[in-house]
Amino acid sequence: MNTIVQTKMGPVKGNAREGYNEFLGIRFATAQRFEYAVPVESFDGEYDATAFGPACPQTRGFYPHFEHPTRRFYYHEFREGQIFTFGEDCLRLNIYAPAEAKNCPVILFFYGGGFNAGSTDESTFDGAIYARQGVILVTAAYRVGILGYLTHEEVFKKYGRDGNFGLDDQFTAIKWVKAHIADFGGNPDNITLAGQSAGAISVQYLCLSEKCRGLFGRAIMFSGAGLFPKFSLPRPAAERRPYWTGFMESAGIKSFEELKTMDFKEIFARLEPYLASRKDNVFNTMPVLDNYLLTAPIDEMIKKPLPLDYMIGYSNNDMYAIIMSHIGHRFAKDNNGFIYYFDIDAPGDKRNAAYHACDLRYIFGTLDCGTRKYGAYDHEVSALLTRYISAFAATGDPNSNEWPGAKLPGTSPEYTLPSGPLPVWERGGKKALRFAPDMIGMAHPNKLKLLWNTLTKGDPKMD
Repeated sequence: MNTIVQTKMGPVKGNAREGYNEFLGIRFATAQRFEYAVPVESFDGEYDATAFGPACPQTRGFYPHFEHPTRRFYYHEFREGQIFTFGEDCLRLNIYAPAEAKNCPVILFFYGGGFNAGSTDESTFDGAIYARQGVILVTAAYRVGILGYLTHEEVFKKYGRDGNFGLDDQFTAIKWVKAHIADFGGNPDNITLAGQSAGAISVQYLCLSEKCRGLFGRAIMFSGAGLFPKFSLPRPAAERRPYWTGFMESAGIKSFEELKTMDFKEIFARLEPYLASRKDNVFNTMPVLDNYLLTAPIDEMIKKPLPLDYMIGYSNNDMYAIIMSHIGHRFAKDNNGFIYYFDIDAPGDKRNAAYHACDLRYIFGTLDCGTRKYGAYDHEVSALLTRYISAFAATGDPNSNEWPGAKLPGTSPEYTLPSGPLPVWERGGKKALRFAPDMIGMAHPNKLKLLWNTLTKGDPKMD
């Protein structure tokens, strides 16, 4: 069944679901290859928002690298059995809104994927659990890999900056949501930015940019908050250019114009051997200091983040778990934020513990959309965590009951809150709200366990 909403841009047709509406694949911007995004301000006739748009072309779409155990693990966890469409007209977003949405709080979420992969239509992501609690969830795509983070002097000549196409896409999505979410029943003055992994790092960087002041009031960073080690921080864009000119030389691409016009499948075919020959790919395909969004070294900018409400989360076998815990608690302490520690090992094979991104299915209420067998307690944890997040988005306080969504049933019957008073989540970073099999409450993280997992488990793997 369809639903139609009238917007300033024109009518938008979406899908009417039980208790909420979803509008999928809305084009929020257009962008030519290696050019910065231009916001979409009007639609030509009725916009069909009943299906997801294409994902940004990415290496894993053509070369999944299943010989790499970590990549095979994440494919099995989050993408196995799904068919993805790739295309450069990928700047789309999805809106999940209550059926009678009016002035609702808004969460805008950016996926992870190491700045080289990701899409909004993975089985993990669904906004139903938030829409049923009176919160609008928006998931937005951005460019990744070479299409998102190439640096080149020709780009600089045209724009006075280069790199960060993906980060700029996110910035454009924020401005689009701010300008247009009221048409879908959202409150443009109550926007929470959220992301996981590379998405969380992106959120962190955007929270340091003066260009974002006034665009959103809260930020949530799942597995990626705070100050990262110096070797992984953004470098000036000019320092990244030799990596990309090296690719062009190795691939026999004679000019920037040739790279701009080449079929994207051919680009990835030529990029594959270059990636295999380098060990510094990760650090050259990520945000840079562009003197536009990021105007100074991050370890300086992080001392003065935007004055927002902050929420942070990490797990017991997160990426560099002991480091993630330290930097997350430090940032929460410095900014009076809320932090949680996810200490529930994934059901099944215990060698990967609570791996990086394991909390995503709890966060989106999609425990039953994967291959693992979750139990009643996992569903209770998911219901509680999403309620905290909804309350935080509505009021800035995850403990609050003073928001309309607190009185809504919120979720399907199998997602029920634990009985009794809900644990109080304290601010400040000294302790974290620990989600564990034997308790949910404020506690100090087990640093020995985090260190042991960091040294012995590392990235998740499968045979």
